[in-house]
Order: sequence, then C-alpha cells, then structure tokens
Amino acid sequence: MTAKKPDFTNLNVLYINCTLKHSPQQSHTRGLMDVSQNILKAEGVTFENIRLVDHQIAYGVYPDMKEHGAKIDEWPEIWKKVDAADILIIGTPIWLGEKSSVATKLIERLYAMSSLQNNKGQYYFYGKVGGCIITGNEDGIKHCAMGMLYALQHVGYSIPPQADCGWIGEAGPGPSYMDPESDAKHNDFTNRNTTFMTYNLLHLAKMLKEQGGYPAYGNSRAEWDNGTRWNYENPEYR
Repeated sequence: MTAKKPDFTNLNVLYINCTLKHSPQQSHTRGLMDVSQNILKAEGVTFENIRLVDHQIAYGVYPDMKEHGAKIDEWPEIWKKVDAADILIIGTPIWLGEKSSVATKLIERLYAMSSLQNNKGQYYFYGKVGGCIITGNEDGIKHCAMGMLYALQHVGYSIPPQADCGWIGEAGPGPSYMDPESDAKHNDFTNRNTTFMTYNLLHLAKMLKEQGGYPAYGNSRAEWDNGTRWNYENPEYR
C-alpha cells in the first residue's frame, strides 16, 4: 500500500556543515548533505547551508560572547537562521573517531540558547527537530551520532527514528566520500539511510508544526517557576 504523499512545503531546514575546510575547498560532508538536499528540492522544501568555519564564532556558552570579552562573535547572526529553522541538520567529518571541533563549538553555542523560553514558557527548542550527517574514514559514525543527537535532544530538539546517516571508507588512509574511486555515491546503505533520515525529520517536523509544538502541561519552565507542580508529588508542596 502506497502512503499518501505529504506536503512539506511549509517547513524550513538549516544545514550547518562543521567541516574544518574553509570555502571554496571541497567538503566531503557537504557531498553527502547534497543527497539529503536533493530530496528537499524535489519536495519543495526551503533549506539553507552554512559552513560554520567560514564565520568568526567565538568560544563560549553565552548568546553573544562580545558581552563576555570576545572581540568578534558572529553567532548572533547565525542564531537568527537557527531560530527560523524547523529542522536543524548538523554535518561533521570524523577526526580521531570524534565529531569535529567545529561541531563541538556549534553544540556549545546551541547550549547557550537552551535556557531561553518560547511563548508557552517551555525551553526554546521545544517543537524543533534535529538530525546529523557524518562522513570520514575508518569507524565513528554511530559514536559521533550518539553524542550529537544526545546534545540536540538535551537542549530541547526532538529526534525522530533513524535521525542520522553517514559514510565511511575502509580503515586507514583511502578515498573519501567525494573521491570517484570510493564509489560512495552508489552505496545503497548510505543512500537508504540518508533518505530515511531526511523523511523522518520532515514527518516529525510537520506533525509538531501542525499541532503547535508540544502541549505545555507538565513541561513549562515558566509555570514551574510560578509554583505549578502538576502531579509531581513532594511533601514540601503539600
């Protein structure tokens, strides 16, 4: 039975590529991101790419590090795009089995925004959806995804089933994703996972957007601070 084709055209997706390479150098991570983005093009979904290393993003866990000693911090401008996106997809290469240092910096800056509240008094990222795309040589896709998806859900993003995809070459030095000799673009496992990830992110984002995010019963920081405890049982509040 063929499922009815959904309409995803009211969604906005932001891809942040955490490669260590400045533009216009070739990014193998961007190559796999393009596979996902081709699906969005076919579905009429609006999306944007940011290569974070091309921007002067300060280290720190405050919304604007210029207020805390940094001479330059372009994060507030990047934040506007993160804020507007229904879906955030983080792309990273693997180095020494880990996500890139640029990806770590991105997650730290997302963490800086997580204490903000939406109009229901919930933490700000409630109702937004996250996923990740990973490329590299040797092992590390699942390890990197584990850390990034945990971080995204911890700050408030919703994670659908199978929200990561990736490609790795053989152990040791060898061709990367965009190198013709890798034949990575014909890897059925990677192409399937990238497709499933993209659609699962779209489905969850569509459902959340149509219902206005999560109900604020039991999870509103503003209500908690005002004394609401719902069904939390604690002798101190009796």
